[in-house]
Amino acid sequence: MIQHTVVFRLRFPKSSIGEKKFLEAAMRLGTIPGVHYLKCHRQTSKKNNFHFGLTMEFENDKAYRAYNDHPQHLAFIKDYWIDGVEDFLEIDYSPYP
Repeated sequence: MIQHTVVFRLRFPKSSIGEKKFLEAAMRLGTIPGVHYLKCHRQTSKKNNFHFGLTMEFENDKAYRAYNDHPQHLAFIKDYWIDGVEDFLEIDYSPYP
């Protein structure tokens, strides 16, 4: 199992139409085959400068790679992510040990 996490800061003002459209598009990533438990989180801590986080799970590395190469994911990156995200951090986890 792989848990994919990305935290980010948007270029759009808080509660703006741009923010809403970005987050709606991000949630549609959950329709890509192999994506499980997609959730969007609003940052509440003052310990970093990110505003939102997305988490999702994949059964294995093959499913995760398929997601990364999926046309819908690539379109999201091109149409929303590149222009909408100011800064981000991506973390991918697998169970320990």
